Amino acid sequence: MSKFYPLTVSQVRNETRDTIAVTFAVPPELRDSFAFQQGQHLTLRTHINGEDVRRSYSICSAVQDGALRVAIKRTTGGLFSGWANDTLKAGATLEVMPPMGHFNVPLDPQSRRRYVAFAAGSGITPILSIIKTTLLAEPHSSFTLFYGNRASSSVIFKEELTDLKDQYLDRLNLAYVMSREQQDIDLFNGRITKEKCQQFLQHWIDIKDYDVAFICGPEDMMHGVSEALQEAGMPKSQVKIELFAASIPKHQHQKRALDPALARHETEVTVIMDGNHTTFTMDKDKESVLDAGLRAGIDMRYSCKGGVCSTCRCKVVDGKVDMDVNYALEDYEIARGFVLSCQSFPVTDKLVVDFDQAE
Repeated sequence: MSKFYPLTVSQVRNETRDTIAVTFAVPPELRDSFAFQQGQHLTLRTHINGEDVRRSYSICSAVQDGALRVAIKRTTGGLFSGWANDTLKAGATLEVMPPMGHFNVPLDPQSRRRYVAFAAGSGITPILSIIKTTLLAEPHSSFTLFYGNRASSSVIFKEELTDLKDQYLDRLNLAYVMSREQQDIDLFNGRITKEKCQQFLQHWIDIKDYDVAFICGPEDMMHGVSEALQEAGMPKSQVKIELFAASIPKHQHQKRALDPALARHETEVTVIMDGNHTTFTMDKDKESVLDAGLRAGIDMRYSCKGGVCSTCRCKVVDGKVDMDVNYALEDYEIARGFVLSCQSFPVTDKLVVDFDQAE
């Protein structure tokens, strides 16, 4: 389940000056392993200057496309994104983990739903997959997209979005929001914030007409739009959120005071993965379960280490942990015992986490 597979890059296409779309060739024997749902992501791994580097990127193709494609946007100081944009070519091989993620809703050909999405920058990547897949799978449903960028030149998948609009004239509404390029309608100038979203809800759409909302972008945008939608009456359960990797917030773990008279400072941790049980001992408050497991020599799966991508998702089957931050799990998943191992610090003297139940 945590295994990486070598996949050959079949195409690298420049979408904007700083973004490439990378398509992988999936051999017949791996098609089942790499079957995906709209909104999921891939964890890619390579070695750069001898360093094991992993990053998660959202799939941007529709389920029905029969293609596996991700977009990689160059970020300031981004080791992997810079390397990929500068050197990745067709014919190259990357190690790829099978698709993961839950940024979607079940689709039904009989549904007549109205969806709305808010994306900024490279946040369009999973949204594009969701829109294309949904419009194909639900012929009676429609989509409205608000897509924020600095200027027209930075719009990722602009041609593809235009083609989609031409294909689904009555079922897809596109609204571009530009922060550094003046547009004729003032409503669509600026950044997508809570206040901007409130203006959309007041002047452009009635949220009561919509069934599900998808949001992908920077943290402040994500929270602002989500708050605006919920304050306007959309249930929290119908607001789906996905941070993209470049927006991982900076976080410093705050150590808790442990009473030596009441508790041990060490925890015995058992990791269940691929049917194997591995046990090691770690201090309760010095490092996360993920970091301690890696240090113990376990090939645990991870990518961002920031509580965003959910690659390190596992289930606590015995014991208890405290999670520092969580940007990837829904409330119902936490209630069922799922945690992010990169953000989990043991509280009990014994802890058992199961990666095989994480899907």
